[in-house]
Amino acid sequence: MRNPIALMGAALLGSFRHVSGVLALLRSAVTLSIVGIVKKTPSSRHSISQQLVFAGVQSVVIVCFLAFFTGIVIAMQSARQLQQMGTVIYVAAMVSISMARELGPVFTAIVVAGRVGSAIAAELGTMKVSEQIEALETLAIDPVKFLVVPRFLALLIMLPCLTIFADAMGIVGGFIVGVFNLGLDPYRYIRVSFEFLVWKDVWTGIVKSLCFAAAIGMISCYVGLNTRGGAEGVGKSTTLSVVASFIAIIIIDCILTGIFFFSQM
Repeated sequence: MRNPIALMGAALLGSFRHVSGVLALLRSAVTLSIVGIVKKTPSSRHSISQQLVFAGVQSVVIVCFLAFFTGIVIAMQSARQLQQMGTVIYVAAMVSISMARELGPVFTAIVVAGRVGSAIAAELGTMKVSEQIEALETLAIDPVKFLVVPRFLALLIMLPCLTIFADAMGIVGGFIVGVFNLGLDPYRYIRVSFEFLVWKDVWTGIVKSLCFAAAIGMISCYVGLNTRGGAEGVGKSTTLSVVASFIAIIIIDCILTGIFFFSQM
């Protein structure tokens, strides 16, 4: 039986190696994106547009569906306590601020990680085990520029957009509960929703979504490009990309929330 400390050390070293690999891939993707724009040799527009549709347009329905019912749940959960204090109108502010600051970007990132990130890992993993990546290198085509950069840029563009949709649908869900269940005046509900929602609440959520997009894209691409073991390896890589993306989302959210919190003090 191996020493538990040795096992922990090996796990930490392995995690550090993978994190370093993800960061190196991120640096390459950012560099190639900037160089492509400066030298006017960007990645294929067709490839980027395909990824924009897949990552964004095809995710709108499920993101809005989740955010809508999240807003309903927040309103119902907070209404009883606020009614006891005679401040039930502040359900509107609670829903709007919660969605913009935290739940909108986090839930959207989780949906995209589960739907888009897993697909990216599976697609690149399949290409890796079938030696299509090596074929690209043989043709002097950079796999990072050809495969990673379009997916990276698509997530950077679409995840903030999806987050804004999620924020709006969450507020609509809270509005329905507030007006039709709690009997609040609709015009007053809307006024209170945006009276307490400041610009910082919105842009902090957008900043989070950009960081989540980078993490999801890089983790999924890194795992896919390092797939081994045939079809079984592709399945393992797909699962690993989703789990790792979820963990990264929570860690990044905690760090950014701490930064934004202490910057107000």
